[in-house]
Amino acid sequence: MGKYYYKKSENKLKRNLRLISIVFIIVGISIISYVLFPIISWQIYFQPSFASQNITLSIPRANIVVASLISQAKSSIDGTDYTRAENWFPEFNPTTASGQIQTPSYSISIPSIKIENAQVSTTDTDLTKHLVNFKGTSIPSQNGNAVIFGHSTLPQLFNAKDYKTIFANAYKLKNGDNIYAFVEGVKYSYKIFRIMVVDPSDSSALEQDYDNSYLTLVTCTPPGTIWKRLVVKARLEKI
Repeated sequence: MGKYYYKKSENKLKRNLRLISIVFIIVGISIISYVLFPIISWQIYFQPSFASQNITLSIPRANIVVASLISQAKSSIDGTDYTRAENWFPEFNPTTASGQIQTPSYSISIPSIKIENAQVSTTDTDLTKHLVNFKGTSIPSQNGNAVIFGHSTLPQLFNAKDYKTIFANAYKLKNGDNIYAFVEGVKYSYKIFRIMVVDPSDSSALEQDYDNSYLTLVTCTPPGTIWKRLVVKARLEKI
């Protein structure tokens, strides 16, 4: 009887160990899928578009998978809240040119990617509520560079009314596309002339050039990671 009970307990232990192993395998596969899905999607949706548009890349495409995995791990460890625009370039402190008029908010429309009257805040930095005009940069209509931050995600999740996904289709933008800004009742038309992919530490997108009025869009890429920044620059065409 004792021997039978021992074998029964041993079989139960083995079954429990197998069950635990299966659970760990499922959890492991889920974690790997969560990390790799955005990267694979980038390869399918973004990279062909970048190649066809001859977009400037500061880092070879061959490094994308390894670097993306590193960025995922880093963001999980340091706990940086990238829904707050001030955390994107915490050490950058530009000086606004004197005499520039400030406004608490304005809106932009980008017809080519179906964005209409998206709100841009110049005071609040919560990217889940609106786009953000980065601190110290110009605003549309004024000479300088109005730098607008927004979230992106997988293109199949795009919703123009959801500020957590609003720039999901920004990779589709091309040189020559228009961005319209509406500031204090006046419409300003900007034309895209340059598209780049840069490192997160590259703050050149924030630089102010007062020879004209510029508008720059900045978002994360590949989708679902903080590895790189997609930078779209436009110049004022007409009022």
